[in-house]
Amino acid sequence: MDKSNEKHFGLRVDGDILAKFRYVSEYEGRSANSQIIQLMLKFIAEYEKEHGKIVLDDKN
Repeated sequence: MDKSNEKHFGLRVDGDILAKFRYVSEYEGRSANSQIIQLMLKFIAEYEKEHGKIVLDDKN
């Protein structure tokens, strides 16, 4: 990931869900943050496969 384009993203989530997510992420050998990024990339890829590549303008 390009650190110069790295953004912070806050997330409110139930404590039990977060604890379970961290447990599963650790099982997969990832931090919770890395696991969220992987899920986001998969979600975007599935969208683009169906709808075409997302083109961002300079404002995003």
